[in-house]
Amino acid sequence: MKRLLISALATLIAVGATATIAGQSEDLKALKNYMQKRFPNVAYMDFANGSYALDAAKATQWESQLDFPPFLDHLDVGEEIWNTPFANGKGFGDCFGSDPSQIRVKYPRWNADTKKVETLEGQIVACQKANGEKPLKTKKGKIAYLSAWIASQANGQKINVVVPQDDPGAVAAYEAGRKFFYTKRGQLNMSCADCHVYNSGMQARGNLLSPVIGQVTHFPVWRGKWARATGGKDGFGTLQRRYDGCNKQVRAMPFKNQGVEYSNLEYFHQSMSNGQTINAPDYRE
Repeated sequence: MKRLLISALATLIAVGATATIAGQSEDLKALKNYMQKRFPNVAYMDFANGSYALDAAKATQWESQLDFPPFLDHLDVGEEIWNTPFANGKGFGDCFGSDPSQIRVKYPRWNADTKKVETLEGQIVACQKANGEKPLKTKKGKIAYLSAWIASQANGQKINVVVPQDDPGAVAAYEAGRKFFYTKRGQLNMSCADCHVYNSGMQARGNLLSPVIGQVTHFPVWRGKWARATGGKDGFGTLQRRYDGCNKQVRAMPFKNQGVEYSNLEYFHQSMSNGQTINAPDYRE
């Protein structure tokens, strides 16, 4: 047992060190190699299916949920929001362009002028404010419906988050997100990596911990847990809503939604799924 613990610690240190000193492409390569060795029977592109790629029984349950997806009506609402003009006669298309299939693949991205990471939900709110509209709340509800509909238009395309290596601000934001991912926090003293790198595939409260690669492909996501909390009416949530839940689960204070901490985390997190196929929205437990 002692020998196994030492071996596990050595692996953890090696991967953690790589994540501390490497760049974007090196980080993704290291995680890809680590996950493929950890799950040799999982095809790399199947990591987009999360824990369902690791367990045949859970995969069957997941597929049965998708026979009649519980989120279709909410996608219709999202499309309606997209097509509803603002009071000034403009609409979301004036902010994002008229082809919604080209939007999801642009985010998150670094804005060299504002020196900040822009997320899709953050830019939805920015568009509303710029047009004199009351902004939507950014974790759930209508913004999740709209964001999910936009994401669904890009299904089949590849995630490709770009970190300009010649822009120190972009590199610093990426590194801040990477540091967040690997830093332990909360009363349980756990990091994102503890669950989704080192212990991916392990059981936690009856659920399998999903690997970090492929996690973002299906967001906004419909979660059974969130749906049950509303009596089955609404299970949609954004990626940063999920960050909130993770922080609370390790008994840490959550950060401001669409604030710099979560947005930098999303910049790193999504880039670790570069090359994976968008398949949004989807169902998760």
